[in-house]
Amino acid sequence: MNRLIVNRSVRIMTFAFCVTTLFSCGKKNGMSLGDNEYGVRTLQTVSTTLNNTYPAVIKGKQDVEIRPKISGFITRLCVDEGSVVHRGQVLFEIDDVQYREAVNQAHAAVNVANSQVATSRLTYMNKKELRRQNIVGDYDLQTAGNNYASAKASLEQAKASLIAARQNLSYCHVTSPSNGVVGSIPYRVGSLVSSSSAQPLTVVSDIDEMYVYFSMTENQLLSMTRQEGSSNAVKKSFPAVQLKLSDGSIYGIEGKVATISGVIDQTTGTVSVRANFKNPKHLLKSGGTGTVVIPYIANNIILVPQTAISELQDKKYVYVVGNNNKVAYTPITVADVDDGQNYIVTSGLKADDKIVVQGISSLQDKMDIKPISEAAAEAKIKKAEQMGAAQGNMSAMKKMMSGK
Repeated sequence: MNRLIVNRSVRIMTFAFCVTTLFSCGKKNGMSLGDNEYGVRTLQTVSTTLNNTYPAVIKGKQDVEIRPKISGFITRLCVDEGSVVHRGQVLFEIDDVQYREAVNQAHAAVNVANSQVATSRLTYMNKKELRRQNIVGDYDLQTAGNNYASAKASLEQAKASLIAARQNLSYCHVTSPSNGVVGSIPYRVGSLVSSSSAQPLTVVSDIDEMYVYFSMTENQLLSMTRQEGSSNAVKKSFPAVQLKLSDGSIYGIEGKVATISGVIDQTTGTVSVRANFKNPKHLLKSGGTGTVVIPYIANNIILVPQTAISELQDKKYVYVVGNNNKVAYTPITVADVDDGQNYIVTSGLKADDKIVVQGISSLQDKMDIKPISEAAAEAKIKKAEQMGAAQGNMSAMKKMMSGK
């Protein structure tokens, strides 16, 4: 019983101390908020560089699917996944027994055809001599000549079959068509493969130079084309671009926009753009993702924070503060480029205009306000957050006193 009384006394003393502390802090910091006070900014023209970002997909300069040209069982894997290979290097070996025998058969057929050509030639030459002596007629001579021509054609056919057989035999050694890095290998020793297999034996990616694909909207492309005069000029006007990797780091080598697709995707309303990046250390991998960062240098412009803008029916509005401190809900237009934090205003505002930049959700057109600086507004917001935290602590103390 005494222990319960002591515990309750400790709780009461703790609660009293917390309440006293919070009260004194509240008086010290002056946490009461003024009515109708809003952070206001006076606009000025500036020069800045905005970074436009676009989600991107990274691919190798060449992603070559390696497929067998013949059917057979894999007898040897000459590389492993991730291996760096060179053009002409053997990647896989396929059982060559039947193809080696096919070469032998084709070689034998060539020998038989050579013998037939030699025999038919002797016969033809003999018929020519007999015809000269009028011992045989034209029919016999023509028949011998036809047989000789047929034998020569059969020889050429046999030689072609031998070449095809040797070619098939060479296909038992599957080689890399280019320099690159080996991808995954779904088939192992003993697997039966053919040219019609669902999956390739592997993919060899040439990653000394990477192709980074991203998309721009149709409106952005139209705006740039009108400004530069042609699609080719747009491509040349692009500055060097950067690549932000999936971990948030910036790739150390800048890239260059190389191509802009001439076809707009009707599903997304975008056009595909490709930037080339050198990849000497093979840091970039085919199939990876990132973000292309394109700088945009703008001079003598008006920047407005996106938090100061409200949207209604695809139109953008700001609250302009008049001389009588009455706000006007004003439509504006902005450029297609932005950095995710600010918009470039193209019409609707001018230098020395004052706009509300904080707390616009509680404003209405023609509402009277008390303008304060952005710094003062930030300070008020911070105090309000501190007051909210203090009220939360008091609630926690009350719960502790109730024993909950």
